[in-house]
Amino acid sequence: MLSKLRLLRPPVSPGSRILNAWENKNYSDKKNGSGKNNRGKTTPPLIQDEFSTNPKSPTTTHSSESENNYGWQNDSKNKQSFRNWSLFGGAIILSGTVYGIYHFDIMKQKNDDNLTTEETTNAKKIRKLVQIPSLSESIPDNIQYLLIGGGTASFSAFRAIKSADPTARVLVISAEGYLPHMRPPLSKELWYGDDTEMAKSLNFHQWNGTSRSLFYEPEPFYTPVEELTTAKNGGISLARGWKVESINVSKKKVKLNDGKEISYDKCLIATGSVPKTLKLYDDANEELKNKFSVFRSISDFEDLWEQLDHIKSIAIIGGGFLGSELAASLANKGKKNGVKIYQIFKEKGNMGKVLPKYLSQWTTEKVRNEGVEVVTETEVENCSLENNKRQVNLKLSNGKNISVDHVIMAVGAKPNTELATDAGLEIDSKLDGYLVNSELQARTDLYIAGDCACFYDKQLGRRRVEHHDHAVISGRLAGENMAGAAKPYQHQPMFWSDIGPSVGYEAIGIVDSSLVTMGVFAKGNHKDPSLLANETDQNTLTNKKETNEELGSKNNETISENDYNKGVVFYLKNDVIVGIVLWNLFNRMSIARQVLKTDRCYKDLNEVAKLFNIHGDSS
Repeated sequence: MLSKLRLLRPPVSPGSRILNAWENKNYSDKKNGSGKNNRGKTTPPLIQDEFSTNPKSPTTTHSSESENNYGWQNDSKNKQSFRNWSLFGGAIILSGTVYGIYHFDIMKQKNDDNLTTEETTNAKKIRKLVQIPSLSESIPDNIQYLLIGGGTASFSAFRAIKSADPTARVLVISAEGYLPHMRPPLSKELWYGDDTEMAKSLNFHQWNGTSRSLFYEPEPFYTPVEELTTAKNGGISLARGWKVESINVSKKKVKLNDGKEISYDKCLIATGSVPKTLKLYDDANEELKNKFSVFRSISDFEDLWEQLDHIKSIAIIGGGFLGSELAASLANKGKKNGVKIYQIFKEKGNMGKVLPKYLSQWTTEKVRNEGVEVVTETEVENCSLENNKRQVNLKLSNGKNISVDHVIMAVGAKPNTELATDAGLEIDSKLDGYLVNSELQARTDLYIAGDCACFYDKQLGRRRVEHHDHAVISGRLAGENMAGAAKPYQHQPMFWSDIGPSVGYEAIGIVDSSLVTMGVFAKGNHKDPSLLANETDQNTLTNKKETNEELGSKNNETISENDYNKGVVFYLKNDVIVGIVLWNLFNRMSIARQVLKTDRCYKDLNEVAKLFNIHGDSS
């Protein structure tokens, strides 16, 4: 029917064609959401307008009477000519109007696009925390095992509990909205590889080539909270998005953020740690704070991943584990998007508080080779917004300024001990964290594990460790003890770090660059290990310094030629090894534990280094 109407339509004046074409464009724009792809594809109007010419009108009819009415005809011609000129002028005016509207539409669309990009870079993504279950009424009033925190320590604990007590009923209350997961890949493995969709789904390739999920177990592994009390063989339930506000230790009860109380038989606090922030950030207004972030959770990873599509520069403040790992990872990822990465810290080199000076400086060069602009021995003194509030200007203590689109604060973490006050739990005055005994117990039937536990190491003294291995082992031991094992914590926790493709290491014990250190590294491809570096701090005894200088000068040529690709570094306190770094050496941790366990002075550390078979296969 439509095609027939089009065939029967009368002629249309030029001005009317333009007007109706524009009206049709607006309809097309509304229908399709934008006019960019529809301009010029207009449908002719179906209804004749008032200026259309009628074929039967006198102006188009010729008769013999027209010769006798020349005056009328001439007047009619003049009127028709005036009408034509009027129509022509109207068409020009209308065309200009149409062009103006068209140009305005284009500019508005561009401004909208720019606004969208600006909003993406200026505003933090607001995430709504989903509570599962939605009502606390679904959470049991009484529970056998209550675990506060949904991280690695908690996961390790409930696995141990179920192993010792197969019918146990375990309730995990996590303030996060995610399933229990590991954190290390968030700053390392997830940023490498070409499979974007894999990373977005929080799956990654391990360094050995195998792939795995960030989550320890899929959702079906967990028993729905509503079914926990009736499940035949017990189960492990996860209440996500809920927070424990306080603990009454004497009554063995906790209170949730909505006021609900839960009684427990045994309880574990595994609340981990929270990122520290800079004072200049704490004092800033909200507009400026939107340009800063910390990096710890899955949400932080997802937000940063999305931002890399819209920003061109990032400054990472901090030269420790997280700052160095993230700088190398983002530089690798940013190469494809043209994102410039700055790393700013007050030490002389990356991992300056952990690695000896020479190794820290060597690592810094490796980070620079990844494309990171490393700014050392510098602190951020002030910051302000610039470029229409789209960038942050960082004023550095060295007198320079750096302008970036976003700033990440990687300046350390502090244990989450906010439950201590109401619970009456003791916090270590020096190391922070909940004080626990050798069985990781803070009070009767109340245990602590992971980052927030301050435990006693019979060899190295009181300690608090913020690493994955400690979370796994301390969580496991706490779970076993909650189920009745009563074992002491005797594990010597290790940690590892990967800074780009050429720097990877494992460490154990007290690894502090202020201690006396001695490094033994492989020289080239030779079959014998050589003493290539021997660094000491300024507090070393004179005779020890002279010995080290003699060894250093004897091997000065080999030191300068060495690339520190593989070796072992010993950390000494009163001539006793208290820490060991295995530099690009793997599968040697059991040896390091044995060396540390002997707790004695060694006359020749070169002989100790031979135990690690530096030139051997470390895969």
